[in-house]
Amino acid sequence: MTLALPGSSLRLAFVEAWGLRERRSVEKVVGCAASPSREAVIGALDNCYDPCCRERRISVVDMGLIESIDIQNSKVKIEMVLTTGWCPFASRLLEMVTEEVGALPEVDGVEVDVVWDPAWTPERMSKSAREKLRLPLERLEPLREARLRGEGK
Repeated sequence: MTLALPGSSLRLAFVEAWGLRERRSVEKVVGCAASPSREAVIGALDNCYDPCCRERRISVVDMGLIESIDIQNSKVKIEMVLTTGWCPFASRLLEMVTEEVGALPEVDGVEVDVVWDPAWTPERMSKSAREKLRLPLERLEPLREARLRGEGK
């Protein structure tokens, strides 16, 4: 392979030779020096799930955990809130955010900080997250009524 190829041809040759994971690294070296877009960062964050919400496909964005995103050239700083300071998965969640955003071709560094002000409240969730977490009251009501009548003991 010759290095005289135009950037996109060189990138394509590397993708064919090494596959997707290596492509990301190569694009960081060969690709454009542009900053990642805010939309690209949010898209990466949409792939990050608190383990408690993964099965319902509620991302950290939908949960309202992202407080701010600051993009400076190829560095991304993210401030997150946690639903609770006692979350046993907090370190894995921060790792996941760093990995997903760091995998963007234009990103050379990711810093994720947990902030405690403002505190997370359920009102921060997106409408779709609230709908996914809503209790099915129409199915629960008959069970409640049966319990009140003393049935099922």
